[in-house]
Amino acid sequence: MSKYSSKFKLEAVQYYLDGKCGFLETAKHFGVNKELLRGWVKKYQQHGPEGLLKQKVSSYSGDFKLSVIEYMHNNHLSLTETAFQFRLANHNIVGKWERIYYEEGPQGLYKERRGRNKNMSSKPRKKKLSKEVEEDLIAENQRLRMENEYLKKLNALVQERIKRENKKK
Repeated sequence: MSKYSSKFKLEAVQYYLDGKCGFLETAKHFGVNKELLRGWVKKYQQHGPEGLLKQKVSSYSGDFKLSVIEYMHNNHLSLTETAFQFRLANHNIVGKWERIYYEEGPQGLYKERRGRNKNMSSKPRKKKLSKEVEEDLIAENQRLRMENEYLKKLNALVQERIKRENKKK
């Protein structure tokens, strides 16, 4: 759901268009961002009250995407101007389509890109070891622990011997 209702947007736009205040004063009066208000006014001027309604379309066909990109290129429009022209909710979607168009060509716009990538996994899965391998690893671990303890004790004895020899001198 949209943060601001269509009625609220229309009220703010009408307040601005009545010439009572500029963008900044109107935005402060309604408690919204100046650039957000500017976008609402531009949508209203281009499409009327319907331009302020929330779009119900959640996915677009490949043909529509291609026509949007071609229209933008043919008419030398910016992302924002193109989004306003086609009543898209956000200009970033046009930029995304344009990037896909340049990287993958027009056929890339026909691919469905929703959801997670099928190859993604949250964690790599651990492989099960055979019983023999597991037992060998446990035995090696115990042997290394014993060796480590032996070396620690040997080191302690050597240190003690060096300490005694230094006291005799």
